Amino acid sequence: MTTPLFRHDAYLRTCEAEVTAVNDRGGIVLDRTVFYATGGGQPGDSGYLELENGEKIEIATSVYGEDRMSIVHVPAEGQDLPQPGWKVAAHVDWARRYRHMRVHTALHLLSVALPYPVTGGQIGNPEGRLDFDMGEDTIDKDGLISKLEALVDGDHEVSTEWITDEELDASPGLVKTMSVKPPRGSGRVRLVRIGGEVDLQPCGGTHVSRTSEIGRLELGKIEKKGKQNRRVRIRLND
Repeated sequence: MTTPLFRHDAYLRTCEAEVTAVNDRGGIVLDRTVFYATGGGQPGDSGYLELENGEKIEIATSVYGEDRMSIVHVPAEGQDLPQPGWKVAAHVDWARRYRHMRVHTALHLLSVALPYPVTGGQIGNPEGRLDFDMGEDTIDKDGLISKLEALVDGDHEVSTEWITDEELDASPGLVKTMSVKPPRGSGRVRLVRIGGEVDLQPCGGTHVSRTSEIGRLELGKIEKKGKQNRRVRIRLND
């Protein structure tokens, strides 16, 4: 089992850890990590592991193990692998991660500005997208970007809280995504809240602490995907 430190503090950039296993494909499992594992439309983190002798192992991405309890750090090709029991320092590529945090939080705001069922999504750098089941409704692009800017400029706090599986079952309206279901199995589900009542939905990803950190946004391409789906892209405008 890997303790996911990012789940409680998305701003941690490094941590001390111990190698607990190296799988048959060369994936490195640690007892604790700051590396976000691929999931919920958000890419896994990259970065490097620093050995006690100062050598570095470049990490290309991070994924969940088959048991969903461990996080596997996938090294770039040609790396020498550590041994179980070795002590390392895990360093996440912070510039890349922080942009994912900003885009992910912006997509939550997009789901507020366009209050339709979400059929899919993807977080990227510097662009992300959501797919909406909106029938024949049209999108007012100027109105949409104005709503997003107002939400960003509102400087709303972004926080997390937890509810039980039973509480989620009793409030199905919390789940906006039709294609991605909240992770279950531990008996509780993590919610991300924006402001007092701006948004509240299950999510296991990493986010900024205030909406003002997102910065300027611009709309990307809007596409029709099937009879009812609309794909809406937004990107960071740095």
